[in-house]
Amino acid sequence: MFKSFLTLSILLLGSFAMAQQPQDNMKAYPPAADGMKRVVVYLESKEEEDDYRIELMVGKTVEVDAANRFFFAGTLEEETIEGWGFPKYIVKQIGPMAGTRIGVDPDAPKVKRFVKLGGEPKLLRYNSKLPLVVYVPKDAEVKLKVWVASPQPVTLNEG
Repeated sequence: MFKSFLTLSILLLGSFAMAQQPQDNMKAYPPAADGMKRVVVYLESKEEEDDYRIELMVGKTVEVDAANRFFFAGTLEEETIEGWGFPKYIVKQIGPMAGTRIGVDPDAPKVKRFVKLGGEPKLLRYNSKLPLVVYVPKDAEVKLKVWVASPQPVTLNEG
């Protein structure tokens, strides 16, 4: 009876420690500065995390015409938190918006669309052991895409 109680107690304590881990990791991340917000994402654990990547997209949902492609000026920067070694991602400002200049009917209805920062996509290593922390202006949105490698290796023809 005592052995079962001891085992159950150890299991419960282990569960509590795992539940507390995300909050413990947040000690390293400072609160957002004025005019900014901190977005925290906890990734679910995967068996082969090296096969996954996260595409981090920062932007805003705005009304635009349906024919053109749009993007915002801005830079997504990665910084390492001193003393901890954890990464954090920062977009200090977003704007102005730019895009292609396809002529459209001025009476055509506008559509709401998520417009992200321009440039190459930012692909990050998938790591469920640490939170993904992004600091952005208060009016910005953060979205993620999870990419996974094909389980089949690709054979290249040498020529």
